[in-house]
Parts: sequence; C-alpha cells; structure tokens
Amino acid sequence: MKKWLTLAVGWAFVILGVIGLVLPVLQGVLFLAIGFIILSRESPWARERLERLRQRHPEWAETFDKAAERATGWLRRLNNRRSQ
Repeated sequence: MKKWLTLAVGWAFVILGVIGLVLPVLQGVLFLAIGFIILSRESPWARERLERLRQRHPEWAETFDKAAERATGWLRRLNNRRSQ
C-alpha cells in the first residue's frame, strides 16, 4: 500500500508541475522536482530524471534539496496517518 500511495502522490506533483509550466500561478519546476523526488524512492526512471534536472540546472540544487526535505516530511506524515 505504501508503494501505491508514494506513486500516486508523486505523479500528482508531476502533473501539477506540468500544469505549472503553463500557468503563471504555480511554480512548475518546483512541483516537478518534488514529484520526481517522491517518485525516485520507487522508480529508477524518476531517479534518472531528477539527476538530469540537477545536472541541467545546478543553480537549483538547493531548491531541490529543500523540496526533498519537505517531500520526506509529507510522506512520513501520510504514512503515520495510514498506520494509525
């Protein structure tokens, strides 16, 4: 169940990121990064995409690291709710 929840949340962020690339209201790149960070826990494909983003945009590495910390916190909270 944890794997499916992780995949669902990750893909939701990726979809929001793609929408955010078009809409000025959402920060598309940030949502994509968060989505790939979440998905990278379960998918080698997502790990490769995240690494490619880091190589292409090294100036965003700090933002990616902060997003990874937030995503980890969100996943922990979601998993704690599920286990209760």
